Amino acid sequence: MNFKDLLKIAINASIKGGHAIIKVYASDFAVEHKDDKSPLTLADKNCNDIIESFLLKTEIPVLSEEGSVISFDERKKWEYFWLVDPLDGTKEFIKRNGEFTVNIALIHNGNPIMGVIYVPVKEELYFAMEGLGSYKISRNAVISDLDGLIKKSNRLPIDYKRENYVIVGSRSHMSAETKEFFDEKKKEHGNIEVRAVGSSIKLCMVAEGKADAYPRYAPTMEWDTGAGDAICRMAGFQVLQYNTDIPVEYNKENLLNPWFLVK
Repeated sequence: MNFKDLLKIAINASIKGGHAIIKVYASDFAVEHKDDKSPLTLADKNCNDIIESFLLKTEIPVLSEEGSVISFDERKKWEYFWLVDPLDGTKEFIKRNGEFTVNIALIHNGNPIMGVIYVPVKEELYFAMEGLGSYKISRNAVISDLDGLIKKSNRLPIDYKRENYVIVGSRSHMSAETKEFFDEKKKEHGNIEVRAVGSSIKLCMVAEGKADAYPRYAPTMEWDTGAGDAICRMAGFQVLQYNTDIPVEYNKENLLNPWFLVK
């Protein structure tokens, strides 16, 4: 298994999928609702179709938010699998604020070993692989040369020479525990800044060095975090289960994540 080839496939899938999202974003799109009341658009579906057309050629199974439901009896046999959220931040997409992403991760025995996040509106690409590190580049076209892309990319984290302590949070999820975390950090650091951002961009901000912590004490699913988790880990950060030193795990029977802290 050539992991660099797999990374190239995942990068191109995310960019092509992002192009499909932008086509819908520029139109007068309709919004449906799934059984759990969460919103769904043509962009989610079109992007998922494109990503699966790339990833299925690798003969590695795909678990996607918008794909078919796969039983745990089948999933638990997987050593490797692709974990996909074709449009993370559908609510942000509907609000047209640009804060949505395409997320693709490769999971090995419960651990994210590769992650790709594409931000379609900004044409920003984050990618990471075990043994390679984490990177960011502005990218609109698909790639043929991974090594050339790496040379042009910024390795994460980037030293922004910040003096303030930045906590990144969700626009739509603020629990009492999150507020408590903010209050603790105010006591520790005095000068703290809280930035509200949508989707997996929050994980990217920690990996990049634009933020110091991301407490998520509210529900998320595995496909929301797998790619960002890989990007954070390969940049030297941790995605830890609430009040523990245990990393978040993937391919659980219940695909709901525990609360976690990125730092």
